[in-house]
Parts: sequence; structure tokens; C-alpha cells
Amino acid sequence: MSVQMQVAHSGIVRGAGEKADDFHRTRSKPDGSAIIGAIRKTLADACVTPEEIDRVVADFYAAVRVHSGLGPVFAAHVTDWPAHEAKIAGFWRNAILYDRSYDGNPLQVHREAGNVRPGMFDTWLALFDSVLARNLPPGPAAAWSALAHRIGRSLRYGLTEETEGPGGVPKLF
Repeated sequence: MSVQMQVAHSGIVRGAGEKADDFHRTRSKPDGSAIIGAIRKTLADACVTPEEIDRVVADFYAAVRVHSGLGPVFAAHVTDWPAHEAKIAGFWRNAILYDRSYDGNPLQVHREAGNVRPGMFDTWLALFDSVLARNLPPGPAAAWSALAHRIGRSLRYGLTEETEGPGGVPKLF
């Protein structure tokens, strides 16, 4: 039986009896594999190509470099932009196309950076969504956005324990 996918322009993906957006998450499996599979199937059906991934990544980092909030955070760590973009394009090809060329641990990198805070992910995701909207048709942009938001939530959560002060008060900046 084939699962029908519905991708709304807001980045909500419904399929396999699941729903995920910025405010709600339900899972039919504890590991979230069904929703991840639904997102990946939607992206595969949309035929996102390696060239589109490269274009989105290049456009995103061009925007990051001039962004007043994100630019300095990235500039503190990235000295070779083409190499960084190639690595991140590999990450997305792995996530979307199952290309196994990426080798890395995004959570560890973000933790070790020292200047990445959970509150920054909203800005990162908003910028990424604007790049997706400029570079892709609405369906693939929404599906990729849903995957990016899921990954962003995971990274934000992973950084939370590293950025709590005494009594669990969050360090937002």
C-alpha cells in the first residue's frame, strides 16, 4: 500500500499517520523513522537533484556571510567556505538522496563551536526557508524545510544541556 504524501507550503508533512511542525509532533514509532521516511519519500518524489542541493547550499552560505547575526558566528569557525559548502552539501545529499559521502557529527561540531546558542536556530531556519523558497518549487521547498526544521529541533535540544545555567535557566545569548 502506497502512502499518500501531502506537503503544505508551511513545511508541514503528513504521511504514515504522522504530523510534524514547529509546535506538534506525533510519532507512530519511538525513533521517528516513519516521519523521517515520509519526508525523504516526499523529497525523492519531488526529484531534488544534487545540483539543486549545491545551489541551495551556496545561496544559503552567501546569505549567511552577510547576515548580521549569523555571519560572525560562522566566520569564527569557517576559513575555507568552498570546503565547508561541499561538506554541508554532502550532508544534505546524504539526508535527501541517501548518498553516503558525508562523514561527520553535526551535534558535536555545534557543541564544540562554543558560540552556538539554541535561540540561533530560529534565525538559521528562517534564512534557510527563504533560500529554499527562492531556489525550489513549493513542494520540494516545503519538504526540505520540514526535514531542516526536524534536524534544527534536534540540534537545538542537543545544545540545551550545554547552555543551561544554574537552576536550569537557559543561556540564550
